[in-house]
Amino acid sequence: MSSFQVRKVAVLGAGVMGAQIAAHLVNVKVPVVLFDLPDNKAPTLPASPGSLPPEGAGSALGRPGGETGPKNGIVSRAVEALKKQKPAPLGVPEDVVLIQQANYEEHMELLLGCDLVIEAIAERMDWKLDLYKRIAPFIAPHAIVASNTSGLSITQLSEALPEAIKPRFCGIHFFNPPRYMALVELISTPTTQPAVLDDLETFVTRTLGKGVVRAKDSPNFIANRVGIAGMLATMAEVQKYGLTFDVVDDLTGKKLGRASSGTFRTADVVGLDTMAHVIKTLQDTLSGDASAGAGKFDPFYASFATPEVLKTLLELGNLGQKSKAGFFKKVGRDILRFDLASKDYVPANEKADEVYARMLKKPAGERLKLLRNAEGAQGQFLWAILRNSFHYAAIHLAAIADNARDVDLCMRWGFGMTQGPFELWQEAGWLEVAHMVQADIDAGDALCNAPLPDWVFKGPVADAGGVHTPQGSWNPTTQQFVPVRQLPVYARQYFPESVLGANAPNAKTAGSTVQEDEHIRMWTLGAPGAADSDVLIASIKTKMHAIGPGVVEGLLQAQELAEKEYAGLVIWSPDEMFSAGADLQAMLPAFMLGGARAIEGAEAEMQQTMLRLRYSNVPVVSAVRGLALGGGCELAVYSSKRVAAMESYIGLVEVGVGLVPGAGGLTYIARRAAENAAASTGKDLLPFLTEGFTAAAMAKVGTSALESRKLGYLLEGDIIVPHKDELLFIAIVEARAMSASGYRAPHKRQFQVAGRSGIATIKGSLVNMRDGGFISAHDFHIASLIAEVVCGGDVDAGTLVNEDYLMTLERKAFGSLLNNPKTQERIMGMMSTGKPVRN
Repeated sequence: MSSFQVRKVAVLGAGVMGAQIAAHLVNVKVPVVLFDLPDNKAPTLPASPGSLPPEGAGSALGRPGGETGPKNGIVSRAVEALKKQKPAPLGVPEDVVLIQQANYEEHMELLLGCDLVIEAIAERMDWKLDLYKRIAPFIAPHAIVASNTSGLSITQLSEALPEAIKPRFCGIHFFNPPRYMALVELISTPTTQPAVLDDLETFVTRTLGKGVVRAKDSPNFIANRVGIAGMLATMAEVQKYGLTFDVVDDLTGKKLGRASSGTFRTADVVGLDTMAHVIKTLQDTLSGDASAGAGKFDPFYASFATPEVLKTLLELGNLGQKSKAGFFKKVGRDILRFDLASKDYVPANEKADEVYARMLKKPAGERLKLLRNAEGAQGQFLWAILRNSFHYAAIHLAAIADNARDVDLCMRWGFGMTQGPFELWQEAGWLEVAHMVQADIDAGDALCNAPLPDWVFKGPVADAGGVHTPQGSWNPTTQQFVPVRQLPVYARQYFPESVLGANAPNAKTAGSTVQEDEHIRMWTLGAPGAADSDVLIASIKTKMHAIGPGVVEGLLQAQELAEKEYAGLVIWSPDEMFSAGADLQAMLPAFMLGGARAIEGAEAEMQQTMLRLRYSNVPVVSAVRGLALGGGCELAVYSSKRVAAMESYIGLVEVGVGLVPGAGGLTYIARRAAENAAASTGKDLLPFLTEGFTAAAMAKVGTSALESRKLGYLLEGDIIVPHKDELLFIAIVEARAMSASGYRAPHKRQFQVAGRSGIATIKGSLVNMRDGGFISAHDFHIASLIAEVVCGGDVDAGTLVNEDYLMTLERKAFGSLLNNPKTQERIMGMMSTGKPVRN
C-alpha cells in the first residue's frame, strides 16, 4: 500500500462542485479548507457559477482559527447552502462547521499544510491558469495538485505550472453530486509521474469510496464525451420521432436499464447550464472536418448543435433542479413538462406504450431485434438511441479510453446505467448486432456515415465474441485485451464491480459453501483449512433479504456453527440490500389461520435469535450496505459490531405498517438509553430515551451511516466504510481482530427503565400531537404502545428489568396491533401497493 498520506485537502472554488467535494471530504473525516475570492472587492478571478447563493442565505460561519469576518462571505454562503441542498451533500448537516473557510487574499499560506489541492473553479481555461500562477508559490513540495474539470485539456492547464509542480499535477473529474456518484475520472499529462496517479487513485478509492477510471486527455474525457453525445443524439431522435419528454424519460429510465431519472430529468439534475458548457466544449474543441486531425475530428460533430429547446430554457433562466424549472417543473404535487411551442409548462402525465416495456424485458438479442423491427415510433426511437450508442462508442474508443471496460464502467458509475454500451452489445451477440448497426449506417439511418472500425468485424474481438474476455478488455490502440489494473488497494475488494464477459468471481457462488438452502448461504472465502477460511459468512438469499422463519433458522445454525468451528461470523450479502425487514408475507398464512397467537411463536423465535447473536461466544459482525430496515435494523444492532457502508439507510420502520418493532428493537432502545444514562452524571433517564423513542415512533431512517450513528443504530465503535466493495474485507478483519483479542460476549445485566411516569410524560406530548392534527388516532395508539415498551410498562421509575422482560412486552404490543383492523389495513395496503397507508 502506498505511504502517501492525505492529512488535509484544499479545495479551490466554493461553487456547486467545490463546496460539495469539500462536504464529502468531511463525510469521510478528511480535514478540508475551502477557498474562494475575498468578498470585499471587485473580483480579479470570477467565482464558480452557482457559488453565490441569494443574499441572506447565511451569515459567515467563521474564518480559519475560529474568527469571523466578511472576507470569507462567498465561502460562508456556499457552506451555509450545503445544509439546505437536496440530495444532502453532508451525512449530517452539523458537520458543515468542519469545513475550514479561507480566501485567496488572506489565507494562501494554508495551502502549505495541504497534501492534496483540488482546483474546482469555473470552467474557464484563462481563469484556471491565472489561479495556478497565484497558488504555485504556496504548494507544498510533496502535494498533489488536481483540476476538477469536466473536459478542459489537462495538458494545457499544466503549462501554467512551474516545472517542479508539473509531475504532481493531473485532472480529477468528480460527478455531481460528489457524495453519491461513484465515478471519478483521473487524467494524466505527459509530465505526470505514474506514482502520483497511483497515490491519488488509492486515496480516491479507499478514502473517498469512489470507482476510479483513468481517462485520456481528450475533450470531455470518457463519461461526458459518450454520455453527453448520447443525450444530444437522444434529443435529436426525440425531435425526429415527435415524442414528449415524459414519455422519453419513461422509456429511457429503469425500463432501459438506466438511471430512474431517464434522460431529461437527469439533465435537470446535472444542470442545463453545466450540460450546455459540456456541449460547448465539444463544439469548440472538436471538428467535423476530417483534415482537423485524429484528435479533433469527430464524424458525429453535426449532431453536437445545441438543441433549440435547450437554448430556449437557458434564455428563460430555467437551468433545471437548481432553478426549480428545466425540462420539468414541480408545482405543488404536480409535475409539468416544458412545451417548446408555447414556451410554457404543461401537465406531464404521459407514459410509454406498455408493449415496449414488455420488449425491454426480453433477452438482449431478442430485445434489440424486436426494437429494430418495431413499427411504432417509440420502438424505432429506442433502437435508434441504442444503435447510436454502439456506433459512437466503437468509433471513439481508441481516442478516449485505454480499453472498452473503462467506457462501460464510466457509463455505469457516471450515468447510472446497469450496463455500458459494449456490455449490452456483447450480450446481444457481437457480430449480429455489428452487422445490424453497419446496415443502418450504409442505409443512411445513423447519425453519421462513418463505418464501424475494422476490429469490430475481424480479429481477436470477433473471434472472442466481444470486447470483454477473462484475459481483459479490448484496447484498439495496442490490439490487445488489457487486464484490470492492479494496485494494493484493490486487494481489499474481494468482489469488485466487473463487466459482462470478464468472468469475475461471483459472490453468490464464490468461496467454499458450508451449508446452503433457499433462505441463506453459509460459506467461507477459502477452502476448508485455508488461512482465509477462519471466518464464517452468512448471506441472506430471500427477496429483499426479508427475514422469515427460514432465515431465522439459518442464522441460528450459522451462530452455532461459528461458535464451534470459526473465529467469528460475518453477516453480509453481495448486493445493495442488508435486509428490508421481517417477511410479512410469510407470516400472513399463519395469521389468517390462527390470528395473532399463531405469530407469537415466530416472533419469540426471532427475539431469541437476536439475543443468541448478541451473547454469542464468537464475534458476530453485521456488514451493512443499503437498506437495513425493521428486522434488518434489529439484526444489525444485536450483532457484536457493525461495519456499514457510507450509504446505509438504517431504521425501525414498523409503524409504517401499523406495527411496533417486535424482534428486540424497542428493547434495544430501552437498554441503550439506560446504558447512556448510567455513563452520565444525570439522574433522569427520560432525556436519553427520547431520541430512540422518537426514531421508532416516527419511523425515522438514517439517510447515511453517519446519521444512523446519530440515531443510535450505529455506535461510536462501529466502522463506516467509504467504499462498498471493501465492506466484506473490513468486516472479516474486524471479526478476526475481535477474536484474536480474546472476545467475550457482554454480561447479561439488568438495567433501569423510566416506568409509568416516563410513559405519562411521553403520552402527554403525543396527546398534543394528536389533538393538533399532526398524527392520527391510530398513530397515537401505536406510539403509546411503543412508549409503554421502552419505558418498561406499569412499573416505578428506576425499576431494574432484563431484555427478556421487555421482549415479552414487545410481543404483547405486536400481537395486539396485528388484531387491530387499522393495522390490517396498513399491512394489506403496503403489500398491494408498496406505499404506506395513513389511517
